[in-house]
Amino acid sequence: MGLTFTKLFSRLFAKKEMRILMVGLDAAGKTTILYKLKLGEIVTTIPTIGFNVETVEYKNISFTVWDVGGQDKIRPLWRHYFQNTQGLIFVVDSNDRDRVVEARDELHRMLNEDELRDAVLLVFANKQDLPNAMNAAEITDKLGLHSLRQRHWYIQSTCATSGEGLYEGLDWLSNNIANKASTYMCIYSYCFTKFLIICFSLIVHLCF
Repeated sequence: MGLTFTKLFSRLFAKKEMRILMVGLDAAGKTTILYKLKLGEIVTTIPTIGFNVETVEYKNISFTVWDVGGQDKIRPLWRHYFQNTQGLIFVVDSNDRDRVVEARDELHRMLNEDELRDAVLLVFANKQDLPNAMNAAEITDKLGLHSLRQRHWYIQSTCATSGEGLYEGLDWLSNNIANKASTYMCIYSYCFTKFLIICFSLIVHLCF
């Protein structure tokens, strides 16, 4: 029993890992975000054909971030990355008013997939440094985020080139991991305690 609790608490306080899928329309700034988080600097990017994957360490959490290309011919391939995804980052070009409806349709199409039913959603309203950028409230409305009543979601204004808002988004993901871990720990502890009580009662009954 002592060994069981030792394993239980070691899992709780050990470095946690989270698989993140980062998608969005092409030219939204996904790859720039990925390498700003990974390297802390701006890198020259080209349209992603396929995917980039990097590990980002933040607050005792190891985020494995999959950045998948957003061109329309590549989007049907997104589903191949859904399995085991715990967090979904959807990046929006806040300056691209012409395609925000297209972004909304792609987002909701993904969220209807069964493999993403438990994934938390973080929306990065990117390119906030541009003068005509939509603010987070406007993007929330245009993406229909308030209709996602069964989904944990959050929208964060960001500027990938400066890094503004990126770590605030990771903070939200981190807190959600902690909350889920605490919930699972409470459920596990409760069930384990009930199991021990039942076993003890059976032993007493058999002995006496």
